[in-house]
Amino acid sequence: MGEWLGREIQAEISGIAHGGFGVARVDGRVVFISDSIPGEQVVARVTDDSKKNFWRADVVRVIDASEHRIGHVWDAASLDVDPERRAGGADFGHIDLPFQRELKRRVIADSLQRFGKLSAVEVDSLLGDVLAMPGDDDAQGLGWRSRVRLHVDDRGKIGPRARRSHSVIQVPNLPLASAGINEIAPLDQYIQGIETVDVLSPSAGDPRMIVGEQKPMVIREMVGDREFQLDDQGFWQVHHAAPQALTDAIRAAILPELLDPAGHNLDLYGGVGLLAAALAEVGGKSTRITSVEFSPRATDHASENLAEWLGATAVTEKVDKWLRGFMATQTAGDRERLRAASIILDPPRAGAGREVMDMLTAAAPAQIIYVACDPVALSRDIAYAAEAGYSPVFLRALDMFPHTHHVETVVTLVRD
Repeated sequence: MGEWLGREIQAEISGIAHGGFGVARVDGRVVFISDSIPGEQVVARVTDDSKKNFWRADVVRVIDASEHRIGHVWDAASLDVDPERRAGGADFGHIDLPFQRELKRRVIADSLQRFGKLSAVEVDSLLGDVLAMPGDDDAQGLGWRSRVRLHVDDRGKIGPRARRSHSVIQVPNLPLASAGINEIAPLDQYIQGIETVDVLSPSAGDPRMIVGEQKPMVIREMVGDREFQLDDQGFWQVHHAAPQALTDAIRAAILPELLDPAGHNLDLYGGVGLLAAALAEVGGKSTRITSVEFSPRATDHASENLAEWLGATAVTEKVDKWLRGFMATQTAGDRERLRAASIILDPPRAGAGREVMDMLTAAAPAQIIYVACDPVALSRDIAYAAEAGYSPVFLRALDMFPHTHHVETVVTLVRD
């Protein structure tokens, strides 16, 4: 291993892989190539030849370009920059927006078949187009980020990191970020003694910076007419239109005939209660729902954000630990209410996993609404649910991260 590292190879890109890499075959091996598009002929520099079955490489020039290739939306990440110095965070910025969404659709479809064990017919019946966020096409997919984390190197230079690297890249602008963030981001400054600078532009209030470690401050975010409170350092959806889009997707994903307001409805990995509120709005004022979240600060905010529903409770605990305790102490009434429940599941990128999915499906709820930012993890968990007799009956894919390979998916699982 190592003889190909740093060498340039010529390759034909045959497909797209999870993670946004073009797929090629060179010397009998699969090569995952960044900055490429299916159908292209490229020259790429090998960046990793340590694996037996695959290599990684970065495009250095294009021989035969795809009709979907555009000038990169961020000069700091373009082919004119050496691959080791290309800014991270816009890995699809060289592809026109409609084809970005088509590639994301292909990755979801492939994941559902390979890892979710669904047939091509089943996938075709579930998966439509990946939907754009309101306003993104008019804005060419720019200016959508309401939160950006910048890094600081040991010399005090501030900027994003290079892709798959800890190197900090100094850039003149952040084209995916909102105007407010670009106005105050300290891109041309040097700051010693800190590791990160977070810049955010909430929907209610002025843009703000968090320099290093600071005491959390409460901010407000508006979703339609509803106000949510949260910490400025807490989790919130990055795209300014995503909270409303996810709220709408949850409402669409809930099968109303299976929603019982008196059931033991759950919002797992609940954050500050955004998705719990979406379900409770469908169920009405009498809706009973428990939001489970590991962050105590987020749980405190969820209690406030869900206060209008007397049956809403926010619990601070890891989801798997809480489920184990809950399942071990259920009464007959608990089991009955859980079978009537609608459960929202919004795990981190790694997914819910075998144990959580087994516990949930063993409780036999009426429906599980799964929100996922990783199609492979989602598909794996769908396969686990299928072992217990649950099948997907609704799927909506949302392009909440233009000019990146990331995509959000909302799926409804019900018992066969």
